[in-house]
Amino acid sequence: MSSSSELTAVQSVQEFNTLQNNSKNLLVVHFHAVWAPQCQQINDVLKDLIKEPQLNNATFLTVEAESLPELSLKYDITAVPTCLLIQNNKEVGRINGVDVLELTKKIRQLAPPTAQSHGSAPSNQKESRNETLKKLVNAAPVMIFIKGTPTEPKCGFSRTLLDILSQQNITYNSFDILTDESVRQGLKEYSNWPTFPQVYVRGELIGGLDIVKELVASGELNEMVRGREGDGKEPLEERLKKLLSRDEVMVFMKGSPEGPKCGFSKSITEILAGTGVKYGHFDILTDDEVRQGLKTFSNWPTYPQLYVKGQLIGGLDIVKELKEMGELESTLKGESSEDNLFT
Repeated sequence: MSSSSELTAVQSVQEFNTLQNNSKNLLVVHFHAVWAPQCQQINDVLKDLIKEPQLNNATFLTVEAESLPELSLKYDITAVPTCLLIQNNKEVGRINGVDVLELTKKIRQLAPPTAQSHGSAPSNQKESRNETLKKLVNAAPVMIFIKGTPTEPKCGFSRTLLDILSQQNITYNSFDILTDESVRQGLKEYSNWPTFPQVYVRGELIGGLDIVKELVASGELNEMVRGREGDGKEPLEERLKKLLSRDEVMVFMKGSPEGPKCGFSKSITEILAGTGVKYGHFDILTDDEVRQGLKTFSNWPTYPQLYVKGQLIGGLDIVKELKEMGELESTLKGESSEDNLFT
């Protein structure tokens, strides 16, 4: 089977089986949903990868997970985006969520080599690497590259940077450079900055810890972040606080109570409807900045999310547990003790 120069949208289980059985090389299958904007980001990455000469022998497919539930069940697809890597009818890799770097690395590792000029390969590889790094530094309005994680920093400089950002109430996403040597070395060259941590705002390098300290001392750091977050718009942190308290009970979900766009959101609205308690809602699919920012702000990675008087209660599992315990209505009305709030 010859590879396709574009993403092939699979329309049926029979078509998928035919494509899989005829594939002699790597098969990349993106399980997606039309209502999930992060899936488009994965599609964009795959379209870029298709253009790489060294991946000419790979085949790239997209499957709408909810339209072909038989395939989703067969491959245990529980969330989108999910990318499967298949060789010889066997799953050899799986990347859940928007992990551009891991997805790119896995595909390049597993794709069979193609006949090409050795002279052009280094140039192509460097160009491709830079595209990957560009996507990575633009993954969130504020991206920091540190040693370790926000909960477990692995060096004093990273720990100090995290303390500063916390004190300044700046929302950020992070990447642990100790988990990927290619990113660690690549960023030094890409940004012409030899040390870590590194801080990026809207894809632009701000600098390292010393620069951040200077910006804090001059009062420019928050102004810089606010200005680049929205050219003078209200800071994301303030937006989130106002959204959380817009109604006494707030649900952040995919879609609306009248038209939920995922099974988890549908389930939580059905449970809440049974309580008779009025609540407000926010469709996170309409604002990617809120969707990503709220995960960091509340340290809760999934949706839906339920809040009462601005305080996080939890997701669908917590709501189900409260219902089973007979405490859901009192929690929604703010009558439960702090010990009964799952925060």
